[in-house]
Amino acid sequence: MPSITREEVAHLARLARIELSDDELDHLAPQLDQIITLVGQVSQVAADDIPPTSHALPLTNVMRVDETVPCLTPEQALSGAPAVEEQRFRVPRILEED
Repeated sequence: MPSITREEVAHLARLARIELSDDELDHLAPQLDQIITLVGQVSQVAADDIPPTSHALPLTNVMRVDETVPCLTPEQALSGAPAVEEQRFRVPRILEED
């Protein structure tokens, strides 16, 4: 398997618009090479009779059914509010207008 060169890492960094120093390029080239090698090993281990999955356990939808139910009237919703203005909660102003 061909190894990843420092120049290829620099090219990838330019494409991703990531600025890397010379030390970072020297450090990342062997790491990326190792990652690619390990991905290749995992690909070889994958058996044809095992379907690909995104999770180890099956996922199920745990959300309830969306049902229409009666809601509060504006008067009920605002009944406990300390201050009301035009059927809305009145709150203190925190920003000054210019």
